[in-house]
Amino acid sequence: MHVVAAPDKFRGTASARDVAAAVAEVARACGCTCDEVPVADGGEGTLEALGGPNRTSTVTGPLGDPVPAAWRRAGRTAVLEMALASGLELVGGPETNDPVAAATFGTGELVAAALDAGCRRVILGVGGSASTDGGLGAVRALEPVSRLAGVELVVACDVRITFLDAAPVFAPQKGATPAQVELLRRRLERLAQVYEQTYGVDVRMLEGSGAAGGLAGGLAAVGARLVPGFDVVADELELHERLEGADLAVAGEGFLDEQSFAGKAVGGVVELATAAGVPVLAVAGEVLDDVVVPDGVEVVSLVERFGRDRAVGATLSCVGEVVAERLARG
Repeated sequence: MHVVAAPDKFRGTASARDVAAAVAEVARACGCTCDEVPVADGGEGTLEALGGPNRTSTVTGPLGDPVPAAWRRAGRTAVLEMALASGLELVGGPETNDPVAAATFGTGELVAAALDAGCRRVILGVGGSASTDGGLGAVRALEPVSRLAGVELVVACDVRITFLDAAPVFAPQKGATPAQVELLRRRLERLAQVYEQTYGVDVRMLEGSGAAGGLAGGLAAVGARLVPGFDVVADELELHERLEGADLAVAGEGFLDEQSFAGKAVGGVVELATAAGVPVLAVAGEVLDDVVVPDGVEVVSLVERFGRDRAVGATLSCVGEVVAERLARG
């Protein structure tokens, strides 16, 4: 048998790369071959999935403090992660965030650093932001935006929401109170008007424009192309071609919910594998009871199978046991 190990990260317990390696170790011990293809959906882990960092630039963090932001240069292509410049984890989470003041200026500085290094194609993953500034900070850091002429700026979005929905849907997760959510929503409304008047682009209804607190929309206003994050990663890794002829694809993530099969990494792997006629084993740390699983996909919850303590404390060995059981069935 030939196995393709294409998991996303198990947030808080294991990286996608480590999970893929655990699957490969078990597969080879069972006499199978295995292709390790850790994936991501545009959020945290995208940089690692696309080769890992080989550069670091100091930029302005979401609340104004300098932060070192790792990124990757490969020829004239740069791979950046906004979470490393403007992410919620940089401020210690929602409890210590200032959701109104948090900004994306550092992400704009990171894009500028890539341009200054000679990159003409920039892939930016935009999950895990601290801000709901509509990308205004990033746009200001990139001024004059004419420097983007001739640059292919690809924004890998991990959600599909539109610009004005960024505040009510995600600002509460960044520490915003109901009153602050309304303030941020009104700010996005005004900013959308400014973008249309200044750049001639109406970002309000662009799919994915609300990603990263509207950062995706702000960058779209100055010429970026918004793309589902998994599609970007899958194309760069040639996942479709690597699935051809496989006998089993192993997908996975930490938490399987209704979004997992609608634009997230697990759903993307399932879609590509199904098109290639390859069965899928989806391993998750935990699975919500109301998740609708596509036909032909086997889903295993580590919490249900092994209990929460072991699933969290020994994630990789649990994944290995599940894969070994599946391979033993042929």
